[in-house]
Amino acid sequence: MKVVTRFAPSPTGYLHIGGGRTALFNWLFAKHHQGTFLLRIEDTDRARSTQQAVDALLDGLKWLGLNWDGEPVMQFARMNRHAEVAHELVKKGQAYFCTCTPEELEKMRAAQKAGGSPMSYDRRCRDKSHTSGVVRIKAPTSHNEEMLVKDAVQGDVRVPYQQLDDMVMLRSDGTPTYMLSVVVDDHDMGITHIIRGDDHLTNAFRQRMIYDAMGWEVPVFAHIPLIHGPDGAKLSKRHGAVGLEAYRDMGYLPEAMRNYLLRLGWGHGDTDIVSTEEAIKLFSLEGIGQSPSRMDFAKLASVNAHYMRQCPEYELMNLLLPFLEKALGEKPDDVGIERIRKGLHDLKERAHTLIELANAGLFYARHRPLPLDEAASKTIDRPLLGEIRQTLSGLTDFTSGTIETALKEFSTQKGLKLGKVAMPLRAALTGTTNSPSIFHVAEILGKEDVLGRLNDAISP
Repeated sequence: MKVVTRFAPSPTGYLHIGGGRTALFNWLFAKHHQGTFLLRIEDTDRARSTQQAVDALLDGLKWLGLNWDGEPVMQFARMNRHAEVAHELVKKGQAYFCTCTPEELEKMRAAQKAGGSPMSYDRRCRDKSHTSGVVRIKAPTSHNEEMLVKDAVQGDVRVPYQQLDDMVMLRSDGTPTYMLSVVVDDHDMGITHIIRGDDHLTNAFRQRMIYDAMGWEVPVFAHIPLIHGPDGAKLSKRHGAVGLEAYRDMGYLPEAMRNYLLRLGWGHGDTDIVSTEEAIKLFSLEGIGQSPSRMDFAKLASVNAHYMRQCPEYELMNLLLPFLEKALGEKPDDVGIERIRKGLHDLKERAHTLIELANAGLFYARHRPLPLDEAASKTIDRPLLGEIRQTLSGLTDFTSGTIETALKEFSTQKGLKLGKVAMPLRAALTGTTNSPSIFHVAEILGKEDVLGRLNDAISP
């Protein structure tokens, strides 16, 4: 059997973390089995579905690196096919037309509530010969049997048939309901495995009724536990960014997000770092846990830092430039870009995101006079900086090694620890008290700019 999976988002907002993980799991499972990964846009909610939202979903998937096979299927365009199946079920005696008005249904529910019985359709039209109205499926009526759904993650899940009602598949205006559309599309698209959030688990039983009524093979269900926030509550906006585009804008790399999302609910040993290539080889539904996973922003930052360090520097520079331009307020000039490129190896060892990396390297691209942050301003020692400037101005070989040697000798002569000399120098050259090796920084800046920045700090 060739594996075919799908990701079927509704274009009513951004692609959130949970949706991204669902797409990833479907993509990995298909790749692992050399199968097919399809994309279906469930745009039947015309009031909330917009082209802008569709584009945002596609962009989010592309950024995450999850390329689908073929063209996206637009669910709304298949309405006639969905309705066709509903009418076919009526002809087969597996469904029927119901003419109950909203008022009649409300009166029925009120009576059920007053009598303490479960509120569900009482099937009053089930055995009538109506030819119009809504189309309802005929749910099994056995009171002593259960419907079984074999779930690849949750195990065997059962629901008594008496809890399944004659749900509406086709509205009176001829438009299909979500339950009908999903089943018909999954069948027609040849979906073999439905991997989705466990908030859809109850839907599986209702959808199973349609599969059984049509005599269609039921796909393998795999319902993934939801993602919770650090506090254990369902992940929401109050926990921070939940849309994938927000994580992109916060400076996370797509390969880091794939790795982190993979480990949110799937496990293979204790390692946190699993490359995409490894994930494709190892991924299985058996590795998905049954308990909700918790979002850990510190772990995400740590994983992202790993991938930033592993990223080829030419590629990292291209990713960094938009963040650098935003932090700088203008496009950096060629001199600034070249300095950052030279210092990138040291800078990336200290950053967790592209935003942190841009801020850390900002001093390389800034023009004089360099702004000093509050901590740097407190470390400025103008007389000492004047002497440091005089020492550095005499160097003909302006490399990190000779700069360090000269300043060590200067420190010894002054009876100071090297740190007491390096700190005000760092403040003058970078505007901060935290940077890579100041000797290497000085070499990258060059003698002329170093002496100029020292002048600025000495005579503000």
